Amino acid sequence: MTKVKPTAPLDHKIYYPAFKSHDARFDGRVYVAVSSTGIYCRPVCRVKMPKEENCAFYNSAAAAEAAGFRPCLRCRPELAPGFAPIDAPSRLSRKAALLMEDDCLYDSSMEQLAKELHVTDRHLRRSFMAEYGVSPVQYLQTYRLLLAKNLMTDTTLPVTDVAFTAGFGSVRRFNAVFKKHYRMSPSALRKQAQPAPLAGHDSITLYLGYRPPYLWSGILAFLGGRSIPGVELVTDDAYHRTVVLRHNQTIYRGWISVQHAEKKNMLALTISGTLLPVLPKVLMRIKHLFDLHSDPAEIYDKLAVMNRIKEGMCVPGTRLPGSFDSFEMAVRAVLGQQITVKAARTLATRIVSAYGSAISTPVAELTHTFPTPEEICSLEGPIENHLGVLGVTGARAKSIHALASALLNGDLELSRNSDPDLQLKNLLELPGFGPWTVQYIAMRALGWPDAFPHTDYGVKKALSGYSPKEILELAEQWRPWRSYATINLWNSLN
Repeated sequence: MTKVKPTAPLDHKIYYPAFKSHDARFDGRVYVAVSSTGIYCRPVCRVKMPKEENCAFYNSAAAAEAAGFRPCLRCRPELAPGFAPIDAPSRLSRKAALLMEDDCLYDSSMEQLAKELHVTDRHLRRSFMAEYGVSPVQYLQTYRLLLAKNLMTDTTLPVTDVAFTAGFGSVRRFNAVFKKHYRMSPSALRKQAQPAPLAGHDSITLYLGYRPPYLWSGILAFLGGRSIPGVELVTDDAYHRTVVLRHNQTIYRGWISVQHAEKKNMLALTISGTLLPVLPKVLMRIKHLFDLHSDPAEIYDKLAVMNRIKEGMCVPGTRLPGSFDSFEMAVRAVLGQQITVKAARTLATRIVSAYGSAISTPVAELTHTFPTPEEICSLEGPIENHLGVLGVTGARAKSIHALASALLNGDLELSRNSDPDLQLKNLLELPGFGPWTVQYIAMRALGWPDAFPHTDYGVKKALSGYSPKEILELAEQWRPWRSYATINLWNSLN
């Protein structure tokens, strides 16, 4: 393997003013390393301001650690928000990073990752180095360490559980790598952090950062209006849902709750203990669902022109609601074709009641998990016989079955890691999937920021007075954030 040299630091003259002003727009994009302390921080850190000559700036936490710096225990770089996958030249490297974060490569290697991305491992290393300033191996190790540090700081999980949850093959290896990078043992960090045990149910609570502002009420209202009773519950200040995830032929079921820790610019995520073996997957899906990778300032700068159409149409901090379960969301999209949101919700509730799996949770309203593609495909006989009695038309029942089959066969991939152009093409080949449906799925399941369902009733209503051609022409000025523009258009109708 070719040895990769650490990346050179960024121009301190550009980034020191951002660090000095604690500009949150640079959080997760730039890290400051202080030579006098050997520690690296986020630009939002409130420690005593170091001298400019003692500062070096890096474009990733991994690059700072590769240069010999250890993370700040106060601002906690593991909580910094990530990137949104928008730039085509960077898409390969960022997709690789997302795949690594999804499961910490528990059961695969860098060579297998490169193969999955259809490139050579050499090309992957070269592209990754150009984007992040470190090799993929260094990035993965830093992610594992930061996840472990998060667990050691915020939970009372045993060190053994922390090590394996963060992707380390043994406790001995975990202790050795932790001591080498952070100059203290995991137990010493735990003693210093003194996390409070969570009273009540078998669960842990972690924090995930975002770039402010965050329109929490907006995303809660969106999810609440589309929540599926039994699977989801949205209250005045929190989102709750059941979870079913498969890993290595094992199915894990549990529950999660998400609340807004506004003063910290974070979301507080409580996870049932049954989901610890798939914790990285849960974290990635929550980041996707609540759009924690986006840069609201950059998006608002582009979409503020919408306020010329109607005052207050574009609101700073508006997020693009993603999905936790892409199959569940895609089924909802099919059910929602040419009917109201309320009617689609009713049909989804009937499907859950008939074919979802019962689950016990501490939230009385959470009673079932949504049916998986495997469960839908295992139904005997024509799918219309099963879903038709629930009020689902024959055509839509066939669309749902085709969707489940395509996901099982690997003919379709619905995640933030997938290629939007390819998956939209694959979706259009399925029966009953038209332009509106695939654009909506691109927005929410793929998290693609530039989707635009221009034929949507709500879009046309918000832009009444514009012809379909004029709507498309108008939306050109909103690229590459047309998905966010769509959410703002829908919100303007409330």
